[in-house]
Amino acid sequence: MNPIQEYFYRIEEPERSTLLFLRDSILASDPENITETFSFGLPFIKYKKKMLCYFYYSKKYRKHYISFYHGDKLDYPELILDGRKKFKILLIDTEEDLPVEFILNLTEEIKKHIK
Repeated sequence: MNPIQEYFYRIEEPERSTLLFLRDSILASDPENITETFSFGLPFIKYKKKMLCYFYYSKKYRKHYISFYHGDKLDYPELILDGRKKFKILLIDTEEDLPVEFILNLTEEIKKHIK
């Protein structure tokens, strides 16, 4: 098992399936340019080898989230800056419908800021 698989394997259900679905959706949205890597103990998704987003868990909010690089350039009330400079996070609530289209739209917007 590779480190990315191990990371997700340690997460309990239903969060694991939810995060894996989101990960697969992001990777499939642009398979030629979007890749993933494991850095700092976290799965990172990259666009043209530059950071796009990563998955993590917030002890403060007690939820998993996706953190978007260049999120500071996006203006959506669903995104939380929470003291970060370049990143904004989107909390994932497994009790609600997943905002897959919203997340994919965010990744498309962020791509415009990656040089």
